[in-house]
Amino acid sequence: MQMEEVLPELKEFITGYCDRYRIAKVDPDALTVDTSIDLDLDIFDIEMDLFLAEFIDTFRVDNSRFTWYKYGYPKGSVTVEMMKSVFGYRYTWVKKLANKLYTPKFRVSNLQQAVKSGRLE
Repeated sequence: MQMEEVLPELKEFITGYCDRYRIAKVDPDALTVDTSIDLDLDIFDIEMDLFLAEFIDTFRVDNSRFTWYKYGYPKGSVTVEMMKSVFGYRYTWVKKLANKLYTPKFRVSNLQQAVKSGRLE
């Protein structure tokens, strides 16, 4: 089964945002629709709200129906942060364990769907 490609303008937005605000060095080629914004890119809490505000403004997306109740507010995890700082985040076992300790809330696929439909829900 062929995995859906991330739209080039969305890749550019995410990598540019992470670069501009020194969040994480993001390889645009490594971004997939399954990439977690909060777990893989370390964008959570107030930073997630700022990220979404810029996303909505950049892509002119309607967010009037958007609510965190659907996803759960991304708060991050101290345990996962400590694990990432000790072992890094490039190993498969670290990613699997991080996914067990913290359920990702928001993925690139949510943003891609919003870009295509014009609505973030």
